[in-house]
Amino acid sequence: MQQEKPVLGHVDPESIVDTRYWHVLEDGRVQCDLCPRYCKMREGQRGLCFVRANMGGRVVLTTYGRSSGYCVDPIEKKPLNHFLPGTPVLSFGTAGCNLACKFCQNWDISKSREMDTLMDRADPQTIARAAEQLGCASVAYTYNDPIIFHEYAIDVAKACRERGIKSVAVTSGYVCEAPRNEFYEYMDAANVDLKAFTEDFYHKVTGGHLQPVLDTLKYLKHETGVWLETTTLLIPGLNDSDQELDQMTRWVVSELGPDVPMHFTAFHPDWKMLDRPSTPRATLTRAREIALANGVRYAYTGNVHDPAGQSTYCHQCGERLIERDGYELGEWNLTADGHCRFCNTPCAGVFQAEPGHWGSRRMPVRLRDLAAAERSQGI
Repeated sequence: MQQEKPVLGHVDPESIVDTRYWHVLEDGRVQCDLCPRYCKMREGQRGLCFVRANMGGRVVLTTYGRSSGYCVDPIEKKPLNHFLPGTPVLSFGTAGCNLACKFCQNWDISKSREMDTLMDRADPQTIARAAEQLGCASVAYTYNDPIIFHEYAIDVAKACRERGIKSVAVTSGYVCEAPRNEFYEYMDAANVDLKAFTEDFYHKVTGGHLQPVLDTLKYLKHETGVWLETTTLLIPGLNDSDQELDQMTRWVVSELGPDVPMHFTAFHPDWKMLDRPSTPRATLTRAREIALANGVRYAYTGNVHDPAGQSTYCHQCGERLIERDGYELGEWNLTADGHCRFCNTPCAGVFQAEPGHWGSRRMPVRLRDLAAAERSQGI
């Protein structure tokens, strides 16, 4: 059901920018064309995502330059296992979301309706400089879906590209064609949540639809150079049946190819879904086995301690290529050009000659302080 919320309280003028993907309806409302929700807003109303609003008969983004926080994470936490393993990534998000997942694990950010959530501020150039100074190989747009802060994310990605910093989108893939094409022109890697493989789940549990996500996945794989991995949070009794996992993994192999890594992660009760138990580790192992049996070459478990299910193996000879214990890397058996050291079969991914050594550290950073220091120095 379409939900719209009036703009209440003060909106920082410095955080408002015009957007491109909208049009005016015959009744005077404006329709946002960023995602398949197509929110229709009267003057002074916000879309369901909360951050895009009708101001002056146009759709604006109201959170440009503001974040719920910045943190240096391991790239494996996104999760990305085949994109610059072991390297640190500067991660940030804003507030709001264009889906309404009842199980949201980041609900304090994605479901926030308070601007006080966005305490940190940084312009794109400051973020790019910070990533460089902190030794990060990439910047991740995460915690909430970057599609809803489309303009800000693209500007940050442009600034990062000028400094050789990669950009990573952690997203639900729920976006319309034109903004999707523009957005991914500036991304280097993406982890897309394939939340389930039934329309019923998407409609009842997320408030969205499955087909736009499948369209995004096919677009990324076949029409871009963006490195792609998927994640499915398995919820007991809702999306974890053998039949659904079989259909999902067969679709991935046939439509995306066997080299797209799939992550199966554990649910814990949260937000509006407190009536379901946490996902047993055995469920994740079963999902991984189904994926491998159906031809997925790289399948992983997540949110549980499972070194065997989180390590990377050569799909040809079966030898372990990258040992993982959580976010810690161990044994490394890739050659400098990303081939198996035992049989010389290439491993799909984006690899450096040597693995990174960031490990499992999580380091919050305060970019507002960095920006203030730069201003005092005239930077």
